[in-house]
Amino acid sequence: MKDSFAEKLLNYIIETSNNNITITDAEGIILQSNPEHWSVYGLKADEYKGKSVYQLEREEILTPSISAMVLREKKPVQILQHTQTGKVIMTKGYPLFDDDGTIVRVVSYAQDQTEIRRLQEQYEQLERKLQGYQTEVEELRRKEGIHFRSKEMQQIANTIHRVAESDATVLFLGESGVGKSMFAHELHNRSQRSEEPFIEVNCSTIPENLFESEMFGYEAGSFTGATKKGKQGLIEQAHNGTLFLDEIGELPLSMQVKLLKVLQEKKFMRIGGKKEQHIDFRLVTATNQNLEEMVEKGKFRLDLFYRLNVIPLHIPPLRERKDEIPFLINHYIDLINAKYKTAKKLHAATYESLIAYKWPGNVRELENLMERLILTTEGTTIYPNDLPPSINCHPISKTKETKLQRETTIQFEELKHLDLNSAIEKVEEHMILRAAQTCKTTYEMAELLGISQPSVVRKLKKYKGVRHHQRTK
Repeated sequence: MKDSFAEKLLNYIIETSNNNITITDAEGIILQSNPEHWSVYGLKADEYKGKSVYQLEREEILTPSISAMVLREKKPVQILQHTQTGKVIMTKGYPLFDDDGTIVRVVSYAQDQTEIRRLQEQYEQLERKLQGYQTEVEELRRKEGIHFRSKEMQQIANTIHRVAESDATVLFLGESGVGKSMFAHELHNRSQRSEEPFIEVNCSTIPENLFESEMFGYEAGSFTGATKKGKQGLIEQAHNGTLFLDEIGELPLSMQVKLLKVLQEKKFMRIGGKKEQHIDFRLVTATNQNLEEMVEKGKFRLDLFYRLNVIPLHIPPLRERKDEIPFLINHYIDLINAKYKTAKKLHAATYESLIAYKWPGNVRELENLMERLILTTEGTTIYPNDLPPSINCHPISKTKETKLQRETTIQFEELKHLDLNSAIEKVEEHMILRAAQTCKTTYEMAELLGISQPSVVRKLKKYKGVRHHQRTK
């Protein structure tokens, strides 16, 4: 009676279990199993009991049979099965021995891994696509390069292109926002290390008490709060690539000593580590501070300064390269319009105010302002009133704004009475003379109108002559 109840209980446990359980005897005959489980192998609920796993293996229903493998190897086995129904099954089999060490039963467990494998494959496909997109973005960045027009910036770009292939340390100097980070990226992208990591560290944003662990990393359990697996430091992450230390003037003196040692010996050790690791990276740094003055005041080590000051490149502020302002305005307007699928444009007086502005935040301020104006202004034209008060040198009252709009409408009304060539000439005259009132130089006019400077000079002579002739009639 007890044996009958035990067998009934065992069957009940197997049939109601979330795991698919199969029990075979020492000959590989299936004694008990979950009925629903066999549907993944293409068998009905009543077609498995009493069958031999060896026979099912020969019929390629079980490919292979986990129970047969356990019986052959006489030890626990784990395998992946691929069924005729297209399923992927993870199975584990365990032998049950009697007192004499003879196998009397094999118990196996099976889990359908098909959905998990499918999701894993999708994830891997997405990962490959992402890597492809990242490669394309990097390629576009390389082709796009640095945007400039001035002779000073051309000289800096030429120097970067000359030294990119070497491993010489480059120090970028200049005010915040002039584009030091952009130049550092350009240097890396043109170097032999371009396929390796570019690790950017802003020295002013890491607290001094965390600096060493962030830069050098730490071994597991090296201090309270350390992760169980330890952590790779930023220097280690830059191995074979470029380490860009921005705001290097903010580097604590204690860290300056350790950085100098790494640069000299090309070795470092994690916090709590016992073995030094060799490291290979190119160092690029940047600062808006005067490092020589800091050396004199004892705030920056002289030996480290000499290490960093191999190729110093000073990037002038935007106010000292006026010729570049119109070009950058147009560049960022086009870029941000394309990004947000808009078609915003600047009113001539807005353009004039932007060119006259000193840009204390340099290129970063200009880019951020263009994005803000395109996203926050109503209508397609950005008027001076849309500018921040610090920039708005030519505010337009609502009356004047309406008048300007009305004047433009009147001019186009006049075109109705002209043939095509005359109408085109009339519009061209209006744009040339309006640009002459807005811009200070013919080069600025050329940037505004999107034509060459010689064309501007030629058209100015033409239309100013026409106006002079009309006034003397």
